[in-house]
Amino acid sequence: MVIENNGLGYSLEISLQTYEALEDKKEAVIYVQTQTNQRDGTSVDYGFAGKEERELFRLITGVSGMGAASARMILSSMTSGELRESILSENVNALKSVKGIGLKSAQRIILELKDKIVKGDGCGSEVLFQSEKNTAVEEAAVALQMLGFNKANISKAIQNIIKANPKASVEQIIKSALQML
Repeated sequence: MVIENNGLGYSLEISLQTYEALEDKKEAVIYVQTQTNQRDGTSVDYGFAGKEERELFRLITGVSGMGAASARMILSSMTSGELRESILSENVNALKSVKGIGLKSAQRIILELKDKIVKGDGCGSEVLFQSEKNTAVEEAAVALQMLGFNKANISKAIQNIIKANPKASVEQIIKSALQML
């Protein structure tokens, strides 16, 4: 896609999901992510029709062994909701159905992203992503693990707590989680 802004044209790589969302529009808001190739120093701009898709792109490219091309292929093959559900339900076959994603890659995506994606509010319109800057969640999870609780149970408890109170402090998260666990 080429975006014109103040007389300059910017070339962006997009997914099919973004293409469909922007089809036949003359004006749109595009969310951009720049990826730099470490080998040759070149950079490529990726465009997204929504923040949710851009956040998923960032998460996927953060998985070891997953590059921007793989992330774009995944986002072209599945909607954001389908991808989120595939990861949360650990549906390896859905991820394997994407061209270029094998069993090990699908398992790695699920393993590394399951705890970072928090289920939405039931209607599916809003997705909350655990911010990597959310140190309260991370600190509480580490503290609960040190107390001997199972990581999966901790994750479920914290997701429920954060869903109810997104700005909970470390102490509030731990206290509520201890009551749940």
